[in-house]
Amino acid sequence: MLLDERPLDLDEPGWIYEIKFDGYRLLAECDGGVQLRTRNGADATKWFPEIVSSLAKVKGGQYVIDGEVCVLDELGRSDFNKLQDRARRRRWYEGASPVVYCVFDLLVNRGVDITQQPLIRRKAALAKLFKPAKPGILVVRHFEDQPLRIFEEAVIPMKLEGLVAKRAASVYQPGVRSSDWVKVKRKGAIPPERFKR
Repeated sequence: MLLDERPLDLDEPGWIYEIKFDGYRLLAECDGGVQLRTRNGADATKWFPEIVSSLAKVKGGQYVIDGEVCVLDELGRSDFNKLQDRARRRRWYEGASPVVYCVFDLLVNRGVDITQQPLIRRKAALAKLFKPAKPGILVVRHFEDQPLRIFEEAVIPMKLEGLVAKRAASVYQPGVRSSDWVKVKRKGAIPPERFKR
């Protein structure tokens, strides 16, 4: 499922918000073994063995997880250049930047396709799947309100890429650029006067 880029009223009810990470989109399938695939279908399993090792600890049946692999700096911001340097070699190597799999959706849970369940239910199942936390796996936190405050207190001062707005009741549509998932960019996303107290 792909992000749309369009104007969005951030006061409209029924949306949740996530910090947008800048990484490589990966689907992970865990079913005894682990397989990682890029958005274009390339097998990335050998590129990030530390993620494979962590996902291999997830038990209980087949899972399909959607997320982005990132290199994070000391403040938790994604560094795309370092990720590209790492991914270019298609393997782990001495001195490689550590990667984190920032997971935000669960598509198959214990062998059951849950893509037609509302996003908010899929996210609850995802959070449960990664309790306790696994090394190198970050469950992306979502916010149900105050996106303007998130921009003001996190996105702008930390120079993050932006937010992703997702309709809480949306179903997962593989390969579709859906208006239910919207990229909200930092630059020009919100008129400055909205931040005046």
